[in-house]
Amino acid sequence: MRYSHNPPGVVKSIFKEYKWNTTNGKLLLTFDDGPIPDNTTKILYLLEKRGIKALFFCVGNNIRKSPDLVNEILSGGHEIGNHTFSHKIITKLNEVEIHSEIDSLCDLMKDEFKYKIKYFRPPYGKFGFKTKRMLLERDLTNVMWSLLTRDYKNDFKVVKFAVTKYLERNSIIVLHDSLKSKDIILDSINFIADYAGKSGFEFGEPSECLK
Repeated sequence: MRYSHNPPGVVKSIFKEYKWNTTNGKLLLTFDDGPIPDNTTKILYLLEKRGIKALFFCVGNNIRKSPDLVNEILSGGHEIGNHTFSHKIITKLNEVEIHSEIDSLCDLMKDEFKYKIKYFRPPYGKFGFKTKRMLLERDLTNVMWSLLTRDYKNDFKVVKFAVTKYLERNSIIVLHDSLKSKDIILDSINFIADYAGKSGFEFGEPSECLK
């Protein structure tokens, strides 16, 4: 299953353990796929300038390549979530493979950074009924979204349209820390922050938004 914006109520009721919106009326900014050299540092600098704390759903392979960027994310007061070790579509994997994709990243963060992962997001937003059971067994919260900006299309007009049409007070927003969106990511962050301010919305920290 995958949804660009708020899914139907029946889906939310079946997967009620998943987070589709924030629980405190604030906005939560999330980034998928990083960390990426140069790009992540620029994102972190702008987030600090705008006073926003974000949740970065990182990929294990990228963490291994750029451990310094992981430390930058954590030292900036942001949180890191599990986006699997190699960004494979988990609905196409068997249970052993899914376990490995999830556990390898959690173990890496625990062993190398003394950090306990609390949040998970499936690559491409695709999940099934077994996903729920596996996450419950690991005490991981699946964080989905209510606003997919489609910044990966590398078209700032697409992001602006999505934000002005779908941004609500309790939105969980998806951006990408990736090469696909690097040319528009800073403009996208600034636009979201400015539009949120004009709309009277406030950004929250991951731990308070996902209670």
